[in-house]
Amino acid sequence: MASLAAPPPKPPFSRGPHLPPSSTAAWKLTAGRNLRGGLAANAVAGGLSVSWNQREKNSVFNGADEDFLEENVWDELDSDLYYWTKPLRPVQWYPGHIAKTEKELKEQLKLMDVVIEVRDARIPLATSHPQMDAWLGNRKRILVLNREDMISSADRNAWAEFFSRQNTKVILSNGQLGMGSMKLGRLTKSLAADVNVKRRARGLLPRPVRAGIVGYPNVGKSSLINRLLKRRMCPAAPRPGVTRELKWVRFGKDLELLDSPGILPMRISDQTAAIKLAICDDIGERSYDVTDVAAILVQMLTKIPSVGSRALYNRYKIDPDGIGGKTSPFNDSMATIVKQRFGFLSDFRKGKFGWVALERPPR
Repeated sequence: MASLAAPPPKPPFSRGPHLPPSSTAAWKLTAGRNLRGGLAANAVAGGLSVSWNQREKNSVFNGADEDFLEENVWDELDSDLYYWTKPLRPVQWYPGHIAKTEKELKEQLKLMDVVIEVRDARIPLATSHPQMDAWLGNRKRILVLNREDMISSADRNAWAEFFSRQNTKVILSNGQLGMGSMKLGRLTKSLAADVNVKRRARGLLPRPVRAGIVGYPNVGKSSLINRLLKRRMCPAAPRPGVTRELKWVRFGKDLELLDSPGILPMRISDQTAAIKLAICDDIGERSYDVTDVAAILVQMLTKIPSVGSRALYNRYKIDPDGIGGKTSPFNDSMATIVKQRFGFLSDFRKGKFGWVALERPPR
């Protein structure tokens, strides 16, 4: 099976010669002018930022050109994040219960017939533990992309195709409403069907299939179990760190599930991934500065084609285009206003900007 772990952090610029941010901005500006027949743009933090009113005026161009621009927006976004995160305090969170859980979980995984790894569908790569492949070895695995209701159908299809090419069993789910939970139960039992075939061949009685549910904090592991069981057996809340110990629960007569606390690396080396965890509330709030994270999210959304500056203007009556620099995506005073007056991060987490993924599959 191909590795499911997130790839190592991309270098600031992975296409062509290594260029300074200003050169990359110039390249993107030139590309935009060539495709749209002349386009005013604001270059911020090594990328192209087109204001919403400019987009409105320059909205007529063919679909192939639009796809080209969108692909390059996603290509450049990680490069922008690299520069935006460099001056910030590193996002790190490793409370004591995670260290204890990791040790216990590695022992329990030896007993598993199937492992169900849950990730946040908005950031499937950022919520992949770098040591998961080593822990699981050749053990059968199902990948669940939870919160599928918070991304677009195009994003869902792109990720499903990406993991299918890796021969990975993937299920898109909504742990809050239960979508995908019954399919998960059936797939888990079918993957482990040979367990009892082998037991019978040795003259042993059948036993329930054992499945462990693992993943980062607050990706919806306990909610998924509760939906499978159709009753609240595991504590669940929309914040990291609620589940603090391993717990076995029985699903019918033929399936046992192990709920586990969220696990994180002791040190997160990829800070672009760490910022995405903070944005999506998949890491403890004490680990990051809310103003910094809100500032970065503002600029991310202005660059993501499905949102853009206009959505921010319509909701908050502010135009963030042109506010920023090489190392800071947003000035401090504006970021503070967004955080305190508008509850910006909370709005994003509640889906106020529609179905928005913060990652696309690598090409």
